[in-house]
Amino acid sequence: MRACVLNGTKMACYDTIKGHVVEATGWTRKDPRCQFTAAAGAGFFMTCTVAPFDMLRTRLMNQPTDKKIYNGFVDATVKIFRNEGPGAFYRGFLPIWGRFAPQATLQLIIFEKILGAAGYSSL
Repeated sequence: MRACVLNGTKMACYDTIKGHVVEATGWTRKDPRCQFTAAAGAGFFMTCTVAPFDMLRTRLMNQPTDKKIYNGFVDATVKIFRNEGPGAFYRGFLPIWGRFAPQATLQLIIFEKILGAAGYSSL
């Protein structure tokens, strides 16, 4: 589920942000500045959508095996929300963004270059 959310967010936000950057700056969609800005923005929104999944996964994996705290994904979500509030799902936001923004930027810019080299148009 996390991978679907991550990749869906990345590609949808990259394309949408790229369109807004073109309108706001006059740069072309193939301009590396446009690609960089859109990719960094996509990294931010990837973090917004994936941080809760990462936090839940970490909590589920780190619970003691002999004394379970959570009985699955939904139970963990409900207990964390009730006990710690919605902000708990975004703990560690900046380090996650610090990982996603460079990764998304490199991945999407390299992908654009490969598309261009293969004769396809920019996203």
